Amino acid sequence: MGAARRSSGDSQAGKWLGFVTAVWVQSISGNNYTFSNYSDALKSLMGLTQLQLNNLSVAKDVGKAFGILAGLACDHLPTSVILLVGSLEGLVGYGVQWLVVGQSIRPLPYWQMCIFLCMGGNSTTWMNTAILVTCLRNFRKNRGPVSGILKGYVGLSTAIFTDVCTALFSASPSSLLLMVALVPAAVCLTAMLFLREMPQLTDSTEEEEEDREEGRYFAVIDGVAVVVAVYLLAFDLCGRHYAVVSRSFAVGFLFLMATPLGVPFHLWFRSLSAKSREASADVEAARNTPLLAGETGITVETSKREDGSALAKEANKGTADANVWVDATEATEGRRRRPALGEEHTVGEVARSADFWVLFVSFLCGVGTGLAVMNNMGQMGLAMGYTDVSIFISMTSIWGFFGRITSGTVSEHFLRSRSPPIIPLRHWVKK
Repeated sequence: MGAARRSSGDSQAGKWLGFVTAVWVQSISGNNYTFSNYSDALKSLMGLTQLQLNNLSVAKDVGKAFGILAGLACDHLPTSVILLVGSLEGLVGYGVQWLVVGQSIRPLPYWQMCIFLCMGGNSTTWMNTAILVTCLRNFRKNRGPVSGILKGYVGLSTAIFTDVCTALFSASPSSLLLMVALVPAAVCLTAMLFLREMPQLTDSTEEEEEDREEGRYFAVIDGVAVVVAVYLLAFDLCGRHYAVVSRSFAVGFLFLMATPLGVPFHLWFRSLSAKSREASADVEAARNTPLLAGETGITVETSKREDGSALAKEANKGTADANVWVDATEATEGRRRRPALGEEHTVGEVARSADFWVLFVSFLCGVGTGLAVMNNMGQMGLAMGYTDVSIFISMTSIWGFFGRITSGTVSEHFLRSRSPPIIPLRHWVKK
C-alpha cells in the first residue's frame, strides 16, 4: 500500500508538471496570429499590393488546414516527437521571415514566402495537437477546464508576444519575428522533458479524491491565468509609454508564468513527507516487535500464508475466468456499438458522426471571420491614422482569452450539473 501511495504521489506531481509546461507551450503557440504586427513591414519590403498581402495571410492560414497530419501522427508517435516537429517547423518558417524583415537577406520570391508562411502556420497545429491530446488523456475527468485553460492561453499568446516585444524592443517587427521563431522552440524543448501520458488510477476511492483535488488545482491555475490577462491589459492601458515600467512588466510577467509551478512542487513535497512518515512508521514497528514473538509466530504465520495462497489461487482463477468472459463480451459489444461522446474515436468513426459535421460546419462558417479581422488589424489601424497598432492586436487577444477560458469552465459546469451520468457498458456486464 505504501509503495502504491508513493508511486501515485510521484505520478501526480509529474502529471501536473507536464500540464504546467503545456500551459507554457500554449502561451506561445498562437504565434500565427501575430501577422498584423509585421504585415506592413513585409508589404513595404516586398512591394506588395493589398491583395498580395491578403494572399500571404491566406497561405499562413492554409498551413493550419494541414493539421490533420499532426492528428494522424499523434496516434503513432510520442508527444516529444510531435513537439519537436512543431518547434523545428516554426523555427524554419518564422526564421526565414525574420531574415527577410530584418533585411539580413534579400526578399524571397513571392511563392517561396507563401511556403514559409504556410510552414509557420502549420507548426502551431503540431504543438496544439500534442498538448491537447496528452493533457485530455491525463485529466479525463476534467476535460472542460483543461481545454478552456489551454485554448485560452493560445488566445492570450498574441498579447504575450506583442506586449513583451513592446516592453523590450519597442514593437520592432524584426525583433518580434525573432522571438516568434526562437521562444516556441525553446519552450517546446522544455516540455519534451516533462510532458507525457501518465497511467490512470484504478482504485475508485483514490480516483474520486484525485478528481476533487484536480478541481481545486484547476481553480488555482484559472485564477493565475486571469491575473496574467489583467496584468497584460493593465500594461496596454497604462504602462506602454514608460521605459522603467516596461522593463518591470517583463520581469513580473515571467514571475506570473512561473507561479503555476507551485502545484507540482506542492504535490512533490507532500509525496516526500508521506515517504518520510511511512519510513518512520516501519522503523517504529520493527523496534516494538518482540524477538521471541517473531520466532514462535513463524510456523503459525507460514501456515496462514499457505492457506491464504491456496485461497488466493482459487480466487484468482475464478477472477481470471470472469475477466476473460468480460473482455470477450466487451470486444463483441465494442464491434456492435459506436463510441459514446468522450470516448476515443477513430478517424472513420469521427467522419460518420453527426456531431463532427456540426462542429466542422460551425468552424467553417464562423472562425474565418475572426481570422480576417486579425490578419488585417494592422492595415485597418494604419488606415485609421494610428502609427502603432500593436495595442489593438493585444487587446483583441486578451478579450479573446476571456471568452475561451469562460467557455471551458461554463461548459464543464453544465455537463456536471445538468447531464445524466454516463455508465460504462462493462459496469452492466460485471453485474
